[in-house]
Amino acid sequence: MSNVTLSGIPNVHLPEPASLDVGASDDGLSFGDVLKNAVHSVNQLNDTASGQINNLLQGSGDINSVMIAVEKADVSFQLMMQVRNKIVSAYQDIEKMQF
Repeated sequence: MSNVTLSGIPNVHLPEPASLDVGASDDGLSFGDVLKNAVHSVNQLNDTASGQINNLLQGSGDINSVMIAVEKADVSFQLMMQVRNKIVSAYQDIEKMQF
């Protein structure tokens, strides 16, 4: 289970459980870099959907492709928000720990 690919959602490299490293991944990306890339990808999907909506409103474009682009942007945004919620929840759990 090294790569997970969903249509329209950016590819995410998931390391094997035994090779998890908090500092950086095999690609040299830190956790923050991975999050920045994910947000950037979601933003690109949103921009693409907005552009296709504008093209449709101007009379060019296909309603089917516009709806697909909008749904891809919506699903990727919802996924990003769920990941954010999990990160915030994990941070709050760590914050409550006593050392």
